[in-house]
Amino acid sequence: MVAWLIWAIPGDPASIICPPEVCAGTTGLAERWNLDRGPIHFYLTWVSQALNGDLGNSWRVQQGVPVVSLMKLALPNTLSLILLASLPLMLGAVVAALGRIPRKLEQVLQLGGALPAVVLALVAAAVVQLHFGADMYSSQACTIRLLAGALVLGIADGALSSAVTGSRTLFQRERGQRYVQVARLRGENVLSNTLPNVAGAWAGQLRARILHLMSGAVIVEAVLRIDGLGDLLWRATLLQDFGIVLAAATFFALMSALLLLLQALVEVFVAWHSRRAPSLVSRQSTTRVAA
Repeated sequence: MVAWLIWAIPGDPASIICPPEVCAGTTGLAERWNLDRGPIHFYLTWVSQALNGDLGNSWRVQQGVPVVSLMKLALPNTLSLILLASLPLMLGAVVAALGRIPRKLEQVLQLGGALPAVVLALVAAAVVQLHFGADMYSSQACTIRLLAGALVLGIADGALSSAVTGSRTLFQRERGQRYVQVARLRGENVLSNTLPNVAGAWAGQLRARILHLMSGAVIVEAVLRIDGLGDLLWRATLLQDFGIVLAAATFFALMSALLLLLQALVEVFVAWHSRRAPSLVSRQSTTRVAA
């Protein structure tokens, strides 16, 4: 998609990246950057080089600097941001699944989640700027910006409230099933009975929440000036540095595919456990009778 976008913009791709009045000999630049034979050749060449660990060089953000180096610097901040933001979501989902969150607190979370990420990020950026002033880029300020970004990302756009509401609704609906009522009469644990049946759907919900955080990280990092992959992608898009855009977009796509794979593994494990469970129950019953 990114490769086609380069050719969709009016004008010659090499001239867009480096205008003729700035760069002499755009034909040579087009050959050097594989822009002389169309989007398909450009993308296939990029993929073959990427498989060997070469993502090319930056075209405009930091011209000539390897994209791999820029991503290595930005990636830890983005992963830390998403991890910190996902912790309250996971905790809220677990507590909601156990039915321990009051409805009034859930309503408060919904009110907080109604605020868009860009608004909360602007407020957080203003507070940090007023507090640190000229020391905006000190190590302490960077840590505070990262924590503030994680807080904004975890609350805004209904991230936390959706995780709580989705988990509560999912488990509440399952607790109403007849087999759960029978399990209660037997004195069995309700969670151990419901969890295998909702694990796949619950994993799908959590995957959607993490993808939501990944997309919101671009806005939060750009507004709060966090040197992460989202901010790098934003700056590269504004400067039409498609070498970085292609690499960053590919990374986010791979992360999405990895989360989908993890969800599939959960569903496979649940299916295996469900098929294995009757034999376990039979063995336990036999053991009790023998005793």
